[in-house]
Amino acid sequence: MPNLSSEFEVVCPCCGAVQTVDARLKRIVSHQEPEREDKPELDRAQQILAEERARREALFQQSVTDEKHRGDALSKRFEEALEQAQKEPVTRPEREFDLD
Repeated sequence: MPNLSSEFEVVCPCCGAVQTVDARLKRIVSHQEPEREDKPELDRAQQILAEERARREALFQQSVTDEKHRGDALSKRFEEALEQAQKEPVTRPEREFDLD
């Protein structure tokens, strides 16, 4: 509530925050944010932290597994390329000045 006659309240249409503006000072003198519906409960803080810790650990384990299999996949691709290179005949590469 405005205290002085020079103060008035403005409600933000986007977020619903209430701002008290002093017309003489041409400044905002107070700001009040609305209560969030998705605001986490303080008694659930430990549970939220445990869930986040488990999520981070799962992401880390997935990255470790991917990194282990990455080496296997690269070595398999290398072996396939080596076999293909051994099957192809060895030819001399063409150079531009050889074509003249």
